[in-house]
Amino acid sequence: MNKQGNTYTLFYMALLILVVGVILAWVSLTLKPAQNDNISIDKMQQILKSVHVTAEKENTIDMYNQYITDSYIIDINGEKKEGKAFDVNVAAEIKKAPEERLLPVFECQIDNSKKYILPIYGAGLWGPIWGYVSIADDGKTVYGAYFSHQGETPGLGAEIATDHFSKQFDGKELIKDGEFKSISVLKQGQKPTNGEDYVDAISGGTITSKGVQSMLSSCLSCYQNFLSKIQEN
Repeated sequence: MNKQGNTYTLFYMALLILVVGVILAWVSLTLKPAQNDNISIDKMQQILKSVHVTAEKENTIDMYNQYITDSYIIDINGEKKEGKAFDVNVAAEIKKAPEERLLPVFECQIDNSKKYILPIYGAGLWGPIWGYVSIADDGKTVYGAYFSHQGETPGLGAEIATDHFSKQFDGKELIKDGEFKSISVLKQGQKPTNGEDYVDAISGGTITSKGVQSMLSSCLSCYQNFLSKIQEN
């Protein structure tokens, strides 16, 4: 074969692409189990942070199994559904109508009482935001919260991921006089007009703060019947 000809060049390029493609595919398949494990561990750590438990990578699974005593899926009526709560894609579920959503619940035993951890998902300024809110065994009081983001501005919207912001939610109530009222996120000095609890927004992160408020309302409102049943029991 003429090494100076076009045929040789095309053959060489095709062979090189094939070899590189095979190598990349092999690397991807080889690393996928480890990547999936890391994703699961990160999710467990986020769930635990909503009840003020910090786990290191090495002990995350043990601590998760220690504190998370049960998990399941419910519908908007608070009735249990088939499936694994940990596997639910909340980002996909939020796009559905509320009555069609699969709603994960993680039960935690801590401080001598049961807590109910509920995932939330929404939109910030530059991308998705998400988190977990833990509810005390009275079915209405927030025990803890955790928030994270994909690409909010450092020093501004990204501050939702700090303890300073999330700890404001401790002790806030989602249900007042039998009525669900989400938690408002307002500029410092402002107060809501309809009696709901509120926290201070991130300074300079107005759009992200509004995203958190919208996320709380749209996600947690779907758990209203479930939380009412907890109160009844």
